[in-house]
Amino acid sequence: MKTYDVIILGKGPAGIIAGVTAKKQNPDKDILMIGEEDKGLVPCGIPYVFHRLDDVSKNAMGPKSFVDAGGEIIIDRASKVDLEAKKITLESGAEYGFERLVFATGSEPVVPKFIKGYDLEGVYYVKKSYEYIEQLQEKANHAENIVIIGGGFIGAEVAEQMHLEGKANVSLIELEEQCFSKAFSKELATIATEKLQETGLNVLTSTKVDHLEGENGKVKSVVTANGETIPADMVIMSIGYKPNTSLAEDAGVDLNSIGAIRIDNFGRTNKDKIYAVGDCAATIGFLTGREDNIMLASTATAEARILGYNMFGIKIKRCFAGTLGVFSTEVNNLSMASAGVNENTAHEAGVEFISAKFSDVDRHPGTLDDTMPLTVKLFASISDGSVLGGEVWGGKSAGEIVNTISLAIQKRVTVYELVSFQIGTHPLLTTAPTKNVLIKAAEGIIAQLHK
Repeated sequence: MKTYDVIILGKGPAGIIAGVTAKKQNPDKDILMIGEEDKGLVPCGIPYVFHRLDDVSKNAMGPKSFVDAGGEIIIDRASKVDLEAKKITLESGAEYGFERLVFATGSEPVVPKFIKGYDLEGVYYVKKSYEYIEQLQEKANHAENIVIIGGGFIGAEVAEQMHLEGKANVSLIELEEQCFSKAFSKELATIATEKLQETGLNVLTSTKVDHLEGENGKVKSVVTANGETIPADMVIMSIGYKPNTSLAEDAGVDLNSIGAIRIDNFGRTNKDKIYAVGDCAATIGFLTGREDNIMLASTATAEARILGYNMFGIKIKRCFAGTLGVFSTEVNNLSMASAGVNENTAHEAGVEFISAKFSDVDRHPGTLDDTMPLTVKLFASISDGSVLGGEVWGGKSAGEIVNTISLAIQKRVTVYELVSFQIGTHPLLTTAPTKNVLIKAAEGIIAQLHK
């Protein structure tokens, strides 16, 4: 049985970045990564396979950077982890020993067994699997009526892309009043839902699914709680993901109350030299201090870099201090992004805040041909003006502006510091320096603080 210094279970974004970072910091260590499929996917790119990319291969992602750094790869599935013997058994029967082990096993779709008919033929999920998505695309190309249940990011984006493909009648069902309601404020969620509807997509909000009807074991329709029947020869469930932690649990690793692997701020579990990173690992909200369930590749890779640097001793004391929840999407050519708290999440967590909003255009002068509207909404502490959150929508620069807001939150920047924020501007790239939307929103908060 061959023994490695490190074995990483999972070859998604978290596993790859943890492996690359650890190998570059410790080139003398033997590191093995075990994954179930030869090809991987860019998780956030999956919805665009169904229209804009039009081919699963264009969304492929692999561990080339890890291999180039000197890591080894095995395509197989781990069936058992023995922490006492420090060995892993694969489905093929092969066994490998380890000194250190990283669980990067990701997440899996929530299966709504509470919905009668969930197990009918023709009911699918958005799995982070190359082979599964390839098959799903093929099925979607031949479907006449598709219903997506769940209006979060993945569900809404898949619905939009399938609708734009134009091969089927597509409906999106969301239980809440608006789509994206768990990530965006009511204002932005309303804007996002309206943009979805403007594409011609059939969007049903405030709608509960009662059951699925079938015929000869195949799904035939979706029936809502108000009695509406929506024809469907294909149903895609997109109501969330849960940590994939069965291997870790069976091995005796501690899980938290939501079933994620419990770790400290350096990715260490309750077992010596056993780590977890990415969707399978527990997180704590940066601002709330509560257990969190943020499953984003961007969050996973941030955690993975910290783990990679510190796996063989604490080299970077700046450990992962908690999740902010930094989201971005584009619907019907409108870019939208958020970071930290908004009205919804602040009230839930008991966080007191004030907010201010400023709108302009993303070029100057605004008469340039590719100009887009741009709005920044900031949320700040009522006591010291420190930035707690923000939302941006309009042109594509929204995606990077929200990253600036995320850094401001992490560094506890105040609105007083933002007003002296030194920026670079150019007519073809940014808003005017005289009315930068982020700075003007900060001024709006200062005005309220000094009333």
